[in-house]
Amino acid sequence: MQSNNEALKKLQSEISNENKFAASIAKELSKELVGQQKMVNSLLLGMLANGHILLEGLPGLAKTLAIKSLAKTVNGSFSRIQFTPDLLPADLTGTLIYNHQKGEFQVKKGPVFANFILADEINRSPAKVQSALLEAMQERQVTIGENTYKLDDPFLVMASQNPIEQEGTYQLPEAQVDRFLLKILVSYPSREEEQEVLRRQSGTPSAGINPVATIDELILARKRVLSIYLDQNIEKYILDLVFATRNPSEYGFDNFLPLINYGASPRASIGMALASKANAYLQGRSFVIPEDVQTVCKEVMRHRIGLTYEAQAENISTDELIDQLLNKIQVP
Repeated sequence: MQSNNEALKKLQSEISNENKFAASIAKELSKELVGQQKMVNSLLLGMLANGHILLEGLPGLAKTLAIKSLAKTVNGSFSRIQFTPDLLPADLTGTLIYNHQKGEFQVKKGPVFANFILADEINRSPAKVQSALLEAMQERQVTIGENTYKLDDPFLVMASQNPIEQEGTYQLPEAQVDRFLLKILVSYPSREEEQEVLRRQSGTPSAGINPVATIDELILARKRVLSIYLDQNIEKYILDLVFATRNPSEYGFDNFLPLINYGASPRASIGMALASKANAYLQGRSFVIPEDVQTVCKEVMRHRIGLTYEAQAENISTDELIDQLLNKIQVP
């Protein structure tokens, strides 16, 4: 027990010394971004937990600017891919091009070979293209011809989809949506925030984003995140939240039975643990507390719970069900 305490104290000291780079990134991002703190925090969580983010929001809410600026803060490469109905898998991953002078095929790598990817309006392309990206997200590699190529590390995908315009879109299958660590709902800025945006965009251009951290620092931070202590009671709390969506009656949520078509997958449990550790790291702690789980719960779970037609007809959202879980399930 004493050795465990000593290890935690050592880890706490290391985190306190190293996690300042995350605050530096957030401060640097504020030069370009006004408000949208939830999106910025989620990008940091995804970056530290080595997971991808699905963003749902209307156009013009700084999604492209956010991830492009994030790439600049760590001096990483950035690609923006506009998903359209005529996009092909090879347009993402790359292809073989015949070189007439050398008389051989050469590999031309696609835009997916970057540290930070914005998959803009991912639901505007058909299933083959979506699958090509999601396979790269899951396997962290791409096969071109007969050879397999590892993707860059770090590799963070932020995919956006428009929630109101459904004509000409292809809904993401549940199995593919499940591969995103977090789903973030982006809303309009407040009146004061939009006034500040107006002033910035109609005035003198800003000095831009400067690198304030390195890829090596980020990779080291990920290792620290994995080392953060997760107590058995916190594990039980996470499992209770997930299993209550699968077996509502066992947890006293009989009202969920006509509302939930299917519960959260095991990736929800894994994602909740990783995201909670990442949140603890951002707070400068070497251990996870229940508040960490509660902070990330909606973002990890909202896209992993299937609602019935009855729930949709009554305009009941997954967030409302998760709120009930958080209010009633016993906190350790």
